[in-house]
Amino acid sequence: MLIDAAKRASANRITAVIPYFGYARQDRKDQPRVSIASKLMANLLTDTGADRVLTMDLHAPQIQGFFDIPLDHLYASSIFVDYFRQNPLEDLVVVAPDVGSLKMARSYSKRLNAGLAFVDKRRPNQNVAEVMNIIGEVKDKNILLVDDLIDTAGTITNAASALKDRGAKKVMAASTHPILSGPAYQRLEDSPIDYFLVSDTVPLKKPSDKIKVLSVAGLFAESIRRIYTDDSISTLFDD
Repeated sequence: MLIDAAKRASANRITAVIPYFGYARQDRKDQPRVSIASKLMANLLTDTGADRVLTMDLHAPQIQGFFDIPLDHLYASSIFVDYFRQNPLEDLVVVAPDVGSLKMARSYSKRLNAGLAFVDKRRPNQNVAEVMNIIGEVKDKNILLVDDLIDTAGTITNAASALKDRGAKKVMAASTHPILSGPAYQRLEDSPIDYFLVSDTVPLKKPSDKIKVLSVAGLFAESIRRIYTDDSISTLFDD
């Protein structure tokens, strides 16, 4: 409706700034008679009149291909990496809580000059995760679990418990989108996670002593400025 209002007011160009792109997890038809909702959202934005989209940490990067208009994809990792460079930890190992987040974990590992491990997970039911194996050296190491979004927090808290059982020292977590639905807050409180870094792409439902919010407002502001001055956005992430 905002796009339509701007279009009817003769806006020259309309950029949809969407810090958290909803329905990003529904990027394929994984069972009969379901919608590919992320493609539908892309169609709605385009057909309504958006000329460009600016978003952050899509759950599935291939969603960029659903758009027939330019899409700028930002990464919160630059904010989190700066935090850990300013607050360094010895014997750090970056852990992917599932295979899907392994590429992200590898990027963190390289930029922080840390070790890398990942958790082999099975999901017997929707929003239910079971840890099967941990691949990598985690004993007597400080752990950083990274993921793009946290919903019910089952995956990341199970991973944290499994890592502690295998001799990990301090366990931290970082996630861009803190959805934190259902039992998520209680699971985080009961988990061995020492603290949990999130961005402000999604407002927290309630505060928690374990959760620290880092703002991505500056990154979005600089990206918006560069879009309208036709400067490069990718150079923001040169390391």
